[in-house]
This record gives sequence, C-alpha cells and structure tokens, in this order.
Amino acid sequence: MSDRVPQLQFLTVSLIIISLIVFLIFRPFLYTLILAATFAVVFWPIHKRILTLTRERRSIAALLTTLLVVIFILTPLAVIGVQVFQEAWQLYTSIAQDGAENGIFDAVKDFVAQIRGIIPVPIDISADVNQYLKGGLSWLLGHFGILFSSIAQLALHSFLFLFSFYYILKDGDEIKKKILFLSPLADTDDEKIFKKLHSAINSVVRGSLLIAVIQGTLTGIGLTIFGVPNSVLWGSVATITALLPAVGTSLVMLPAIAFLFVSGSTGPAIGLTIWALTAVGLIDNMLGPKLIESGIRIHPLLILLSALGGIAFFGPIGFLLGPLTLSLLFSLFETYFSLAKKV
Repeated sequence: MSDRVPQLQFLTVSLIIISLIVFLIFRPFLYTLILAATFAVVFWPIHKRILTLTRERRSIAALLTTLLVVIFILTPLAVIGVQVFQEAWQLYTSIAQDGAENGIFDAVKDFVAQIRGIIPVPIDISADVNQYLKGGLSWLLGHFGILFSSIAQLALHSFLFLFSFYYILKDGDEIKKKILFLSPLADTDDEKIFKKLHSAINSVVRGSLLIAVIQGTLTGIGLTIFGVPNSVLWGSVATITALLPAVGTSLVMLPAIAFLFVSGSTGPAIGLTIWALTAVGLIDNMLGPKLIESGIRIHPLLILLSALGGIAFFGPIGFLLGPLTLSLLFSLFETYFSLAKKV
C-alpha cells in the first residue's frame, strides 16, 4: 500500500503535465473541433435519416451528410463572406477619402439638411454617422481580415472541420460512450448534461441564430431588389441586429427606406417597406415556435451580447461559439444545482 502512494502521485503529476501538453498541441484547432461538434449536433437528425436510407452504413451516411454541409452551408457562407469583406472595404475606402461620393452618405447629408430646415440641429449628425460607420467598418475589416489573411491556414482549418465533422457523425455513439466512461459523474447526470446541451444548441442555432440569418438574408435580398447599395454588407449587419429584442432588422430597414425616399425613389421605398413588413417581419412569428425546441431558453439580448463578445474573443466564428458557450454554461449550472440539492 505504501508503494502505491508515490506511484499514484507520480502518475497524477505526469497526467497533469501530459494533459497540459496535449491541450497546447490541440489548442490551435480547438475552435474548429468545437464548431465541428456543434454542426454534428445540429445535423444529427438529417444524418440519422440518411443512415436509415443507406441501411446503417455509417461511413457512407457521414460522407453524404458532410457533402450536404459543404454544398448548402459552407459554400454559400464563403461566397457571402468574401462579398461582405469586399463591400466593407469599398465602403470604408469611400468614407476614408475626403470628398468621395457615396450615395448613402450624400443622402444622409441631404436628409440632415432638410431636418435642419425644419428643426435646428446644433450637431453635425452626418459627420458623426460617417465616423461611427468608419469605426464599425474598421472593426469588421479587422476581424474578417484575420479570417482571410492566410489562405493556407483557412484551407487547413476547413479541411480539419470537415474531417472532424465526418468522424463525429460516423463514430458519434462511440465517442459519447467514451466520454461517459471517463466522466466522474454518474451516467444519468452525464446523460442529462448531453440532453440539455443538445437542446440548448438546437434552441440557439436552429432557433435564434437561424431566424436571424433568414431575416438578414431576406433583408439583403430586399435591399438588392429595390436598389440600395452594398446590400450584402447591410444584410449581414441586419443578421446581427435581428438578435435585438423588439428592434431587429428595423435598424437597417428604416435607414434604407429613408435613403430611398430622400434620393427620390418613392416607388422602391414603398416596395421595400412592404417587403420589410411581410417577408422579413413575419419570419420570427411564423418560424420561431417551429424552430426553437423546448429546453434552455436564452434571452435574445444575452444571445446578442454573447455573439458580439464571441466575435471579439474568437473572431468571426465567435458569432456561433459565443452563444454556444453561454448555452453550455447554463447547462452546467442546471446540472450543478441539481446535484447540489442531492448532497
């Protein structure tokens, strides 16, 4: 017995050191692995259907699900990301150049001039708007610039994401069994954490974030149809503002409608107003109850703050990782308080 004490101490120290080294080795790819696991949870129902169609052939089912994600998710996101970066850069350059003509800012100045003709405004609002937008675009370009700065690194992380996503789908049940085996908690508590986390991921990703993406996409489509410049950029901004309670995409739509009215495009302005009230405005009421599952409900304001904070901390991928980290925190809190009551 006495010999086992130093042996256990040696093994404990060795385990801690090796675990730390392994963590540092995996650290550059940690976000990619988390994102792959998150996508695997979201697309697990689709994978199960494909698994049934392929007669339980796990490799083929996982490969087909991965191809679906590449075609319908990653490819459109890559195209939109490049377009947003280009439009943000062009708009930033336009603002940075003194005297550069830009339809939106000319319209803002004309609108402010008209307001001043009715109500005396002591502050140069148009200049403030330009400065705020310049600062916001600089922040956006900084974070997206990191993403596109190294094509080789981006390609590596994309490959690792797809590779991890494939094997998590293929061997998900076995991975779950190993986690349950290694966890010091009771299997019933582990299962509760898995269920709560699964429910939280679906509630956040398939609920709030998906609705925000749909609303942002429809906003961008409406802006394109009715002739508002930089429509992809403002549609992406609308995706963020859609997470704001009660305000949502109106933060983008109202200035766009005002821009069309001021620039003399009355017909497109009325059309964009109708589009905002119908195609965009009804999405939350129609799809919200169907997409958000029962489980951990997170207030939209917390989702917005976690998304913005996630972008600042993780980079562009933080738009997803921020809310998911918050979901995991709430899941662990519920499990902790549940266990504390039993002690």
